[in-house]
Amino acid sequence: MKKAIKKKKIDNTEFVEPEDIGESEALASYANVWDRISDKLTFAEHVSRSEVDALEAWYAEHSYYLGNVSKRAGRYIHHIVEELEARDMPVDLALLPFVESAYDPFAYSHGRAAGLWQFIPSTAKYVGIEQNWWYDGRRDVLVATDAALNYLSDLNRRFDGDWMLTLAAYNAGAGTVNRAIRRNRKAGKPTDFWSLDLPKETERYVPKLLALVKIFGAPSSYNLTLPEVPDTQHFVKVDVGSQIDLAKAASLADVTLDELYRLNPGFNRWVTAPEGPHYLLIPEAKADLFSQNIADLAPEDRVRWTRYKVESGDNLITIARKFHVDVASLRTSNNLDSDLLKAGQLLLIPGGSKNTPLQSLNRGTASTKKREYRVKSGDTLSEIASAHKVSTRDLIRWNRLDKGALIKPGQTLAIYTKSGHNPDGHLKKVGYRVRNGDNLSRIASRFNLSVNDIVKWNSLRPGRYLQPGQALTLYVDITTADL
Repeated sequence: MKKAIKKKKIDNTEFVEPEDIGESEALASYANVWDRISDKLTFAEHVSRSEVDALEAWYAEHSYYLGNVSKRAGRYIHHIVEELEARDMPVDLALLPFVESAYDPFAYSHGRAAGLWQFIPSTAKYVGIEQNWWYDGRRDVLVATDAALNYLSDLNRRFDGDWMLTLAAYNAGAGTVNRAIRRNRKAGKPTDFWSLDLPKETERYVPKLLALVKIFGAPSSYNLTLPEVPDTQHFVKVDVGSQIDLAKAASLADVTLDELYRLNPGFNRWVTAPEGPHYLLIPEAKADLFSQNIADLAPEDRVRWTRYKVESGDNLITIARKFHVDVASLRTSNNLDSDLLKAGQLLLIPGGSKNTPLQSLNRGTASTKKREYRVKSGDTLSEIASAHKVSTRDLIRWNRLDKGALIKPGQTLAIYTKSGHNPDGHLKKVGYRVRNGDNLSRIASRFNLSVNDIVKWNSLRPGRYLQPGQALTLYVDITTADL
């Protein structure tokens, strides 16, 4: 319970003595999380700068953008505010994912940064975030937030409590900021953030956050209408014990698969990772129902399996590719001591015939339609894809075909369409700058794309060499690309 302050004198010495007051008076009550943030912002002393004013004006003119991002933030921001306050860190930092990722856990940058807090692979490894075929902790809301706040705390200690330098280091790296400080110190110049010669991106990065601090301190002054986000727990962390099919988990929680993924964006596949993490974030209102249902779930019903009979010419790599699983999972699931297979041998495949990558699983919504097409004599995959206004790559993936596979008359193909949207729920537009040694094939392989798609998206001439520094537009499925 919070204490009121009361003064009294003992032996002519004044002491401050706490006095109990009612809990309803002690604890501030907020209608929504935005009021809580507005009341507790502390970076206001840094905002009176022309660099901040310019970005403040842009945000003010695009208040609809901030409204949209705020709506997306609603799932996560209460948790982040709670974590900041528990660590006695500035609540202003809850606005940092606005700058980093627009509060999109599936955000991906050309610099290979991913998640709400935009960790690149090397920094993720440094702060202990796990990444593997099944799972990318950079997108895990709990893991990435914990790592980001730990990292920011460490940087803040390194820069003697200066949050402006801390933010600059989060963006550009501590080494870059330290070198700029040493240069200024050697030249007899001030070493505060505003006096340093830093990369242009970093020189805009800190003012962006400060502009948001100004706006979220008084949103109505900027004609900004924020969504209602109750200042209460949005989700509950539930231990699931072991690997579970995510579609099954959504059903047990009575939520849509899309909502489950947006709370658990770290998983790359249709099931949770076999080695963990063995928890899911479930909407608070559904947590008790989910806990009860998963406790009653039989072990054999946690993950779907298909029995596959090995054919002549099969190997673990081709089978893994066909069913969108990794070779290690095939070995583990079938207790294989070697990679040698025999025709007629039976294998258990996790995920079964419905096994699809993450982005395909949310097609069960009413706005998504599945069509079946029966192949006719003379048909080709590219012609079928063109006729149905989908990509050949999608057609191959939806039907688990090998690239270059031949289709036969009478064969049935599944085709998914979603009105007005790309059927890939986590496809992201990425700006990529060509590096020394790059070619179309290498870029396509890295991002799990086809060369033809890259050529089409960028109006390239086949056979022309790419130039280092050349800008390309890619549409990347972040759950399957090599990020």
